[in-house]
Amino acid sequence: MELAVLFGVCLLISGVAIRLGSSLADYLGIVDRPGGHKQHEASTPFVGGVGILAVLLSLFFLFEPLFGFFSLASLKGILIGALVLFLTGLADDILHLSFKLRFVVQATVALSMIFVGGVELLSFGELLPGWRFDLGVLSIPLTIFATVGLINAVNMIDGIDGLSGSLSLVSLALVGQVAFFANQGPYVALVVALIAGLAGFLYYNLRYPGNKRARVFLGDNGSMVLGFLFAWLFIALSQGDSPAMTPVTALWLFALPLMDTVGVMLRRIWLRKSPFRPDRHHLHHLFVRAGYRVCDVVAFAAFAQLLLGLIGVGGLLLRVPEYVMFWLFLCVFAAYFLLILRPWRLVPGLRRVSRTLGLPSVQVRGIFVGYVRREQFPDLLGLIGQQLGATSYDYQLSVYQMDCSATDGRNVYCVVNVPVNGDERLIGKVQRDASAIKKLLIGRFDVDVRLFVRRQGENDLRTSAGNTSGRGHDRRSARSSALIYSMERGGGTITGGGLGFEIGEISVPPA
Repeated sequence: MELAVLFGVCLLISGVAIRLGSSLADYLGIVDRPGGHKQHEASTPFVGGVGILAVLLSLFFLFEPLFGFFSLASLKGILIGALVLFLTGLADDILHLSFKLRFVVQATVALSMIFVGGVELLSFGELLPGWRFDLGVLSIPLTIFATVGLINAVNMIDGIDGLSGSLSLVSLALVGQVAFFANQGPYVALVVALIAGLAGFLYYNLRYPGNKRARVFLGDNGSMVLGFLFAWLFIALSQGDSPAMTPVTALWLFALPLMDTVGVMLRRIWLRKSPFRPDRHHLHHLFVRAGYRVCDVVAFAAFAQLLLGLIGVGGLLLRVPEYVMFWLFLCVFAAYFLLILRPWRLVPGLRRVSRTLGLPSVQVRGIFVGYVRREQFPDLLGLIGQQLGATSYDYQLSVYQMDCSATDGRNVYCVVNVPVNGDERLIGKVQRDASAIKKLLIGRFDVDVRLFVRRQGENDLRTSAGNTSGRGHDRRSARSSALIYSMERGGGTITGGGLGFEIGEISVPPA
């Protein structure tokens, strides 16, 4: 009952605090503007940390006196660290501090966690059979390293709407489960409060019907605080005489953000670039480049994190040896790293998975139908027109005849271009029309009906000689085709049409 009250009050506090912060964001200059490596297209306040901090303050000043959740040392350590990192993140959001200064502040906060809060990484556990890795004199520097790493891992996954909040919520739910099984009441309370704070944040940050884009971002002020709290939870629950979990379990509970951060930094080093230089090669960026909707990327990432976390919790409950879980984690990371190492291979693969699952693609530009013989074209066009006649959107239908001769004479294809402009509902309509046209043509024409997508050369191994092995050109070079039919529907009016006319020779990418 107490935890339910705690969740409800913290949820309300988070939502109200973020709403108030948003109203002051423009005045204070706490607004994230598009540009550089950023994906969003509109100015957005980054005040997610306001909700997280408000929840922490309410937990310790409203609920702590009632339930006595934490010792005074823990209370001071968490609050000092959270406040310092919130203010540093806020300054970074406004002034764009150098990464060196941020690291100094983060390391200082890690020291306060050790000496004020008494939370320290003392052992990595049994990473080899019969060999326990106690840290000894390396305890303090490795605690600092782990804390700084977790803080920046949360920051680096904060790339698209809803991602960092969703992954953090999944990880916190798993941590709460572990703490509950170990009867760690104070940490269960902390996790419940943080989940409520994140739920309030996700109401503004997650995309859902009625909320087409994020209204607020987490910002460095929020990601730094969250990363610090994760470090505190993982270290506090995995160390001591009666730990709630093993250190290796913590890797699984934070697997996806950790693997993505380390993998991207290793890739930058492999390319002889600074590991701290931002780019668009995080896993969520690759999914977006493959045409996935933001909501689908977030759902996939959250499910993957849940699956990996459950593996870690399962290993803990089943008492699987720590070294087995550790080396299994390294194998998973190695596979992950090999996937993201060459995005020009991964992105087309992700696109094929999307088509197989029938997911809408934000890169959809219309419908492709091909190939038929020229004399079959009028009948084919009539059937396509049956379906398109019932649509409400504008489109341009173009039919081309390739100059190369196919063995069976089938060298005519049709492209229906639709100005979707990123409208996910319109993309869904186009996808449904493509499926309907495909069903309509079954048994009448042996043709390929698929969604027509915008091609990106950076993701295509065949269009870049520098990314090929012994191939000096694109084997799918554009072939010359003649436009033999064209019609356009705009504002409910159909223009164009006519068979047999040709409008010059144009270059059209092959199917």
